[in-house]
Amino acid sequence: MPRAVQYTKGSIIYFSGDKDERIFILQKGVIFLTSTDIETGAPVTEYIREGEFFGVKSAFGHFPREETATVVTDSLTISMTVSEFEALFSSNKQIIMKMLRVFSNQLRSIHKKIESILNSNDGVTQYTGMQLVAQSFYNDEQYKSCCDVCLKALTRFPTAPNKNAIAKLYTDAKKRADLQAARGATRESSGSIISGGSSMGAMKQFSLPAFSRFAKTFNPGDVIISEYEPGDCFYLIQSGQVQLVKCVNGVKKNLDILMPSEFFGEMAILENTPRSATCVAIDTVEVLEFNKENFEILITGNPQIALILLKLFCKRIYDQKRRFKILVMPDIQARIADVFLMFDEMNPTPNHADRSRKFNITVQDLSHWAGLPVETVRDELNKFVEKRRIEIYDNNIVVNNIVDMKRIVDQKSMMRQS
Repeated sequence: MPRAVQYTKGSIIYFSGDKDERIFILQKGVIFLTSTDIETGAPVTEYIREGEFFGVKSAFGHFPREETATVVTDSLTISMTVSEFEALFSSNKQIIMKMLRVFSNQLRSIHKKIESILNSNDGVTQYTGMQLVAQSFYNDEQYKSCCDVCLKALTRFPTAPNKNAIAKLYTDAKKRADLQAARGATRESSGSIISGGSSMGAMKQFSLPAFSRFAKTFNPGDVIISEYEPGDCFYLIQSGQVQLVKCVNGVKKNLDILMPSEFFGEMAILENTPRSATCVAIDTVEVLEFNKENFEILITGNPQIALILLKLFCKRIYDQKRRFKILVMPDIQARIADVFLMFDEMNPTPNHADRSRKFNITVQDLSHWAGLPVETVRDELNKFVEKRRIEIYDNNIVVNNIVDMKRIVDQKSMMRQS
């Protein structure tokens, strides 16, 4: 059961880095949260008002605390576990929707910062952005996907200044797509670096016959949503796999492969903002499609769905902050080393004594995640090879001692702070 906890002035409820899965509500008093800005290293302070929750993201995501909670005046809090929170508040649509909107804004803010560092959207409008996405598929000879994006752009922005260029691209891509189909060509999708699986509880919630009216089927190569297009619905994968793709400086980057039971496009239900990535069917994909209008009705009768989305936002915020941390590192060597550490965190080995790690990534993958030119990454990796820190193969890289990578990151971080 939730319990009331009294804290005296100057006490610490939890420290940054703690693994603490309690959720708190401030009943009386003053508490502030202090953290470090990832980009500037400057301290950030946030005051908690009476009646507000805190500690939610790390509790739901099972991540270390990102902030320290300090008691400014004698305070009274209500402390509860995640399961107790679910039991008490899962049916409270107002609270859940407020949390979803707050987390959605945080996630969008991190996306914008990452895009700013990568210079992936400088001067790009929605319709020119969709043209870039379509062209990136064309350049990779994925002509069917190119056609889909072109049609979406022409439908969404029928009077755009570049409509003739998009129409021409569609005509050319359609001829090539038809030729591919005649030859029996099959679409091949490159492997994912990070795979999800964070929403396994969703399938049971959506297995009822009442949800059949939301069902849609996509064929291999179909673009389900395109980056830059307006967002007005979100999806739950029932079967098949979906490739998550982002267009960076006109080049298509594979981000992830989404599996059955996972959501995508969920930010569209909360914000009137353009899509931040493209989702493509790898094989035959069956989904449930929900729009903004029926979402609140949906969660009123199925509160567990909102909780699943809430946990999903928590995970994605953490993942994006981890990516952002890498991109703001000024030292190239440390940035590459931290990419290895990120993969190690996401795929922990059961044998802690074994310091060797094999990562199914390429030099091009490292280039993408580190936000560095391929040649720059290759030069730095060659230095690692010369020192026998890593071994490079066609489809994987072996780090001989993961502790070496952590040492590099820690040393460079200390030098930056001094």
